[in-house]
Amino acid sequence: MEYQRLSNTEIYPDVEEYTPTLVDADPEPNRRREVERKLLRKLDLRVWFLVLVYIMNYMDRNNMAAARLKGLEEDLRLTGQEFNTLISVLFIGYGFMQIPSNIYLNRIRRPSLYLSCCVFLWGIISIGTGAAQGFREALASRFFLGFSEAVYYPGVLLMLSRWYKRDELGLRMAYFTGGSSLANAFGSLIASGVLAIMDGKLGYQAWRWLFFCEGGLTCMIAASAFFVVPDFPTTPAFWLTSEERMLAQKRMEEELTGIDHDSIKVVEGSGLTEALTDWKVWWLAIALAILNIALSYSFFFPTLAATMGFSPTITLLLCAPPWIVALLTSFCVMSHSDRTGDRFWHIVGPVSTGIIGFVMAITSTDTLTRYLSLFFMAQISVSYIVLLAWVSNSIPESSSRRAVGIAFANTLSSISNIASPYVWPAAWGPSYVNSFLICILTATISLFMLWVYQLHLISLNKEAEMNERALGLPTGFRYVT
Repeated sequence: MEYQRLSNTEIYPDVEEYTPTLVDADPEPNRRREVERKLLRKLDLRVWFLVLVYIMNYMDRNNMAAARLKGLEEDLRLTGQEFNTLISVLFIGYGFMQIPSNIYLNRIRRPSLYLSCCVFLWGIISIGTGAAQGFREALASRFFLGFSEAVYYPGVLLMLSRWYKRDELGLRMAYFTGGSSLANAFGSLIASGVLAIMDGKLGYQAWRWLFFCEGGLTCMIAASAFFVVPDFPTTPAFWLTSEERMLAQKRMEEELTGIDHDSIKVVEGSGLTEALTDWKVWWLAIALAILNIALSYSFFFPTLAATMGFSPTITLLLCAPPWIVALLTSFCVMSHSDRTGDRFWHIVGPVSTGIIGFVMAITSTDTLTRYLSLFFMAQISVSYIVLLAWVSNSIPESSSRRAVGIAFANTLSSISNIASPYVWPAAWGPSYVNSFLICILTATISLFMLWVYQLHLISLNKEAEMNERALGLPTGFRYVT
């Protein structure tokens, strides 16, 4: 089987040894479908490993809330808003690192090595958090944990966008980002076991063992990541045949059909200027940051569950089911979103469900209603996944621009996370009415911004269709709305 080649290097300008892009000469259709099926199967298996790593990323980030139930505040002698500050400071380091990391990631040939080293590093730092003796030590470890973890999430989103087509990307992002729901579920289960049986072992409190165990597990997984995390389609890989790798490159070339190639020439640049002067990137990033404030309840999920009055072990066990339901919902929503080519209404549904949960929590202190409200709240995390896929879909022009755009959106959302822990002061508990009202307000503002953005994309698609009809051109690129 032969492919016709071009010496065009516009799509992957920053790779040292770029394999030329491929044009429209297809192999025999049945053969292509067979090769493509094998390629996607191999990719999907690696996506599941990326999910496993992201579970550890999220667990190492969010285990403070579980540790709080078993004496962390008392042992570190925290007062006032110091616990909220430990939650917040992680996102300062997280925000600083994302954009430069994605720019660097887009320029190297072996991102698997870079990501794997960072995974090992944050595992070591997580273990160090368990050894902290006071607020300052914990503060430093949390800052550097955010600094090292920032590499992973936007980096993987960039890699997925370099392998999967637009009608495939949303579901894979749901698989990957759904790791946060799995982490919240299994993190609660693991924490309940560790906190229940490890207290006093080798002279360490149970909450310290939580950091030791989860950080150590992260380091072990990092050793495997060197061999499993994929690179880019232009980098030779032992797990792909040459035929599969060539097809992977051709698929990305096909994604740019109908786009003005003058607009995607990136001349020896990082994509930083192009992304940061695109108002669409700013608009989506701000909407994501505002939505992230509505998602701040997730940092205090065990605290909210504890208001039902159960023991710490039972409380942590009760935290798992809402996130499992949210995970299953995310697969269904993203699969349907990919099939229909719609993003906006698949964001509206989960956000509206979450708002119902906030209202339930405000209006009732009944144990059953309070617990049911947690299921509804957890659904907002589904909208976050859809919105991230929409960000990637909205920046088709070049890989470097998309790298910065994804990282910038995550950076702004991280900046909102610096402030969002202070939405949940202990003085507002146990009802947290003011906190829930703030979440309702921010969710509504975010939906309004996304509605305006959808109208803009619809007008662009209509304009493109009119131009094609007037000039007799074939159907070209359309924005996902």
